[in-house]
Amino acid sequence: MELYTFFRSSAAFRVRIALNLKGLAYAAHTVHLRKGEQRAPAYLAVNPQGLLPTLVVDGHRLTQSLAILEYLEERYPEPALLPGDALGRARVRALADLVACEIHPLNNLRVLNYLRDHLGQDEAGVTAWYRHWIADGLEKLEAALLQDGGAGTYCHGDIPSVADCCLVPQIFNAKRFDSDLSQYPTTMRIFGACMKLDAFQRAQPSAQPDAE
Repeated sequence: MELYTFFRSSAAFRVRIALNLKGLAYAAHTVHLRKGEQRAPAYLAVNPQGLLPTLVVDGHRLTQSLAILEYLEERYPEPALLPGDALGRARVRALADLVACEIHPLNNLRVLNYLRDHLGQDEAGVTAWYRHWIADGLEKLEAALLQDGGAGTYCHGDIPSVADCCLVPQIFNAKRFDSDLSQYPTTMRIFGACMKLDAFQRAQPSAQPDAE
């Protein structure tokens, strides 16, 4: 397997966690987002979307982090990252979507750069935007985690899932922007439990070969 990644890419971070949890080895290819390497012809030939991550398996190029996580779960079902019951799987997918589809898109690098470069926002304005949408999203995530008592050690019960693969990178991003996380005790408790696991530690930004 080959993973096109960047140490600060939340979406690539999710896939790194899943690969580690499943014990799958991969070769990493760095695409520097801040230098715009994702828009270079060489990378667009790999992924025409110009986004990270891309996972290459047996010559097939897989894109979009949630789709990649689903592929890994189907191809390598043990250890499982989705519950065995349909309701549990729906809950985990909903939590993952809340992060990956509701919180992250409003705060990814493309959006922040557009705020700076095209809408004339200074760093204070960009940071205010980021913290607002983090607070909005994590408030909803906290409530969702508490609903129906589904959360255990991790987002769903006591086994890490796809939801945890999505939650942890988002908290790393929130910390980078000094967001106030004190209002989300369940979220942060789960984050702490995840970060006790080697699979999460090895996937975090500072542990990557391209960390700056």
